[in-house]
Amino acid sequence: MNLALIIIIAIAIILAIVSGLGEALGFLLWVAIIVGVIALIALLFRLITGSRAG
Repeated sequence: MNLALIIIIAIAIILAIVSGLGEALGFLLWVAIIVGVIALIALLFRLITGSRAG
């Protein structure tokens, strides 16, 4: 697993936690969801292309 993807996923989780604690920070929740989905897609793409190349 790529280190950058791990960092992105961690940031997404942190943003989700922070947005859950704040009342007016609902926007951060959507940002966290979007970043998390992008990180998941990137990870799956890496795994798929990696398995094909191997």
